[in-house]
Amino acid sequence: MSKTVGVPKEIKDHEYRVALLPSAAYHLIQRGHKVLVQNGAGIGAGYPDADYAHAGATLVPNATDVFGSADLVVKVKEPQASEIPLLRKGQILFTYLHLAASKPLTESLLASGAACIAYETIEVNRRLPLLEPMSEIAGRMSVLVGGYYLAKHNKGSGVLLGGVPGVLPGRVVVLGGGVSGINAARMATGLGADVTILEVDVERMRFLDITLHTAHTLYSSEDHLMEQLPQVDLLIGAVLVPGAKAPKLISREMLRRMRPGSVFVDIAIDQGGCAVTSKPTTHHDPIYVEEGVIHYCVANMPGAYARTATQALTNVTHRFVELLADFTLDEAIQRQPALKSGINILGGRVTHRAVAEAHGFAFNPL
Repeated sequence: MSKTVGVPKEIKDHEYRVALLPSAAYHLIQRGHKVLVQNGAGIGAGYPDADYAHAGATLVPNATDVFGSADLVVKVKEPQASEIPLLRKGQILFTYLHLAASKPLTESLLASGAACIAYETIEVNRRLPLLEPMSEIAGRMSVLVGGYYLAKHNKGSGVLLGGVPGVLPGRVVVLGGGVSGINAARMATGLGADVTILEVDVERMRFLDITLHTAHTLYSSEDHLMEQLPQVDLLIGAVLVPGAKAPKLISREMLRRMRPGSVFVDIAIDQGGCAVTSKPTTHHDPIYVEEGVIHYCVANMPGAYARTATQALTNVTHRFVELLADFTLDEAIQRQPALKSGINILGGRVTHRAVAEAHGFAFNPL
């Protein structure tokens, strides 16, 4: 079965990633498919149009041409306002969606009639393999940006995370010991910071204790968090409930316990954020201050390191793209059952339980 695979240029603010590498386009074409790539789609990640042309892809001038002809649209971020009307019934959209964080987006995609498959909810052996690479980047990046905004000229407290001889290092608390949390902790310990990870899974804490020799683990509870906050310089929110809204673990009262000029990086902002004060920001305007605490809540953090992020993302997505191109959706699910958990919307129905519960929609299992 020959299909047309479309790759539009990402238009979310400061989003430079691209959903398909030229090499992946080449392999799709060799399998008998047509690949449409919007002009400039890969430039931000260091892949010029000539690379796609050399691979055999067809370059088109605008998103309308991509969406209008593609059977399968492959993106990085959720469709923006100008892209949603371009979707149509029977089309497959494959991208990060984070629908639990946005009821209007969910409603718009339901009305489109498209089959919407989310990278972040595809589950294999209790893992989220298409989300993990971006969680790794966001986790590592959280320490870089946190340390940057602790600088006094950035309104921070003026604490250097690694300290120096004779001066104690900065204190970092990471909420959640999952993929993003462990990567944040690795970066912070590498800088020489004093790191504590709050986690509820005892077996996970044992793993973290063995893996991160210089980081501390602490059972995650409100009391323990309240005890930690007065001494924290950098707080990193790395909690995740697959497909669902992030739990609000941080209240205003908690933020008031933190020192003025301390920094909070909310990696969970894609799923609504884990603090009551969290609201999405952009790379163009990344921070704001609430209760004296600098909030960094950029909703597409890995986009800052577009080339690394593009390569890491497409390493794990290209096999699923080939599967969706080679077969009908039903056939693809039979060959790779994990795809079923990625389908959030199909035939105008919400087919993912966590998304339905987040917005009060009826859940229609596949």
